[in-house]
Amino acid sequence: MVKKIYFNNLKENQFYTDSVKVTDTNIKKFASASGDNNPIHLNEEFAKKTIFKSRIAHGMLIASFISSVIGNKFPGNGTIYVSQNLKFKRPVKINDVVKIKITVEKKIIKKKWCQLNTSCFVKNKIVLEGTAVVIPPQKN
Repeated sequence: MVKKIYFNNLKENQFYTDSVKVTDTNIKKFASASGDNNPIHLNEEFAKKTIFKSRIAHGMLIASFISSVIGNKFPGNGTIYVSQNLKFKRPVKINDVVKIKITVEKKIIKKKWCQLNTSCFVKNKIVLEGTAVVIPPQKN
């Protein structure tokens, strides 16, 4: 469902959560779209010989789940990204369910922007964290 929350309706500490199951298909489609064909993502035999012992999802695939929530659900349709920083904390594997949490850290009143805490978890362990600055939809 595509929705929007206007800047004036957002409150500090307000948050939204969603979840996505990572599939082999997600990974292959992301590799195709991004051109990132690193064998750690696509080749099980290669991946077995790495520190992860199996294939892992692209970190930027997991980050794209944050973008999807911001653009479609919270704040939602019409939100513009200004910046995003990311720290990759743990690998995400095929069939992991990623919980995405977006929290309003602060409202930048003068510009009508918001700073958001962006976090992803697998089994309650943080796998990715960062901060986004966005321009939420504005009421005319």
